[in-house]
Amino acid sequence: MERKLLFILFVLINCGVVVQAQLKTYPEGLHTGLPHNDDYTVRVRIPGGEWQDLFEYKVQVDLDKPQDASMVQFDMGSPVEVMVKKNNGTVREVAIRPLNNKVVYRQVQNTVFFTLDKPQNLSIEFDGDRLHNLHLFANPMEEEVYSKEAKGIMFFGPGVHRPKDLPNNQIRIPSNTTVYLAPGAVLKAKLLVDNAENVRIIGRGILDHPVRGIEITDSKNVLIDGITVVNPEHYTVFGGGSSEIVIRNLKTFSCRGWSDGIDLMCCRKVFVDNVFLRTSDDCVALYNHRWNWWGGSSDITVQNSVLWADVAHPVNVGGHGNPDSSTGEVIENLTFRNIDILEHDEDDPMYQGCMAVDCGDKNRVRNVLFEDVRVESIQEGRLFYVKVRFNPKYDRQPGSGIEGVTFRNITYTGVGENRSLIQGLSPDGMVKDIIFENISINGEKMRDLKEFVINEFVANVKVQ
Repeated sequence: MERKLLFILFVLINCGVVVQAQLKTYPEGLHTGLPHNDDYTVRVRIPGGEWQDLFEYKVQVDLDKPQDASMVQFDMGSPVEVMVKKNNGTVREVAIRPLNNKVVYRQVQNTVFFTLDKPQNLSIEFDGDRLHNLHLFANPMEEEVYSKEAKGIMFFGPGVHRPKDLPNNQIRIPSNTTVYLAPGAVLKAKLLVDNAENVRIIGRGILDHPVRGIEITDSKNVLIDGITVVNPEHYTVFGGGSSEIVIRNLKTFSCRGWSDGIDLMCCRKVFVDNVFLRTSDDCVALYNHRWNWWGGSSDITVQNSVLWADVAHPVNVGGHGNPDSSTGEVIENLTFRNIDILEHDEDDPMYQGCMAVDCGDKNRVRNVLFEDVRVESIQEGRLFYVKVRFNPKYDRQPGSGIEGVTFRNITYTGVGENRSLIQGLSPDGMVKDIIFENISINGEKMRDLKEFVINEFVANVKVQ
């Protein structure tokens, strides 16, 4: 066996393939310019190596009564060991979520140890406390790094940055620009991409308490990759009338009203991958006309992500449209795949739904797929919500209809939620062609619609 291992190592070296242990912690010296939370001590190391301290950021969560939670992050390109120590009180039970990640831990008094073999975003919770938990973001290693300003490069190094033209609260990004937020960079401003193209916002830095995180309007070919947004006053990412948007490895927290995660109005060709959104309003909301944008929405994918709605919907599709249009606007070709929903909490029945397709204002919604979605908890709310509505608070006209929505490979583990809902509005505002395939609720396969609230304006619903 030893000879075989030596031979494999010899071949790898001589072929120029050397697997190196990779771990990067930041910021250097743990000087961030942001508040620290002493609830936890967190360290990380290459297996068997020297432990490295992480900075435990204070972030706020939950709209009802904002609470101080914690966040740490690092980059890894090979397996790492993690130590999380709860500094105050004793520990009886531990949960590391999403549960689907199946992270195995070892507990020693008030400290847990575990190994990660790949990058992932986790919530570590002691004794069921989800308001003062630790959010751990194990990023992949950066593939693109800059050290200074250059042509086409807007550089923000470690430390705190503000717009140069104070009291302005935003920084405008021109076309053909890469914005690099280095590890340890803290930017106290909104990033605005307006009437621009070929823009990239990358790095491991933080946008701290901006009025909005990133605004993309009337633009195309925009990439967001790797950054964190802490407690914006409004949306984390707002898209209006834009196309060819890619959002990867974005993390955010919010605790204000209207502080949604990713909200898109009349956008097309959008790809969202590996994001962690803990918000006090909708995590992801896809709309048609609102404010200065018209024309419908299409071809949007959200995948491999963690959604946590302390208030409102993890996913909300179909609101806001053009009531003055003769035909209405269409939102279509949407995919939500491989998603862990850690929480849905909404006490208003009109705004419930982990997976909500809720169309008004003359909108028509069609061709929507929810696939491989795992819902861990619903405090208050509904699992499925498919409705053609007329809500006078937001709509001037009723919705036009919903057709072609598939829910496939959905699991839910929880109790106490309200009944799921499927409702049309009228013969001219029907819900039709809805498929439920392989739905598991607390380990039991869903076989019928007996637990749903359904009205007469619904046609062709299948349970498979």
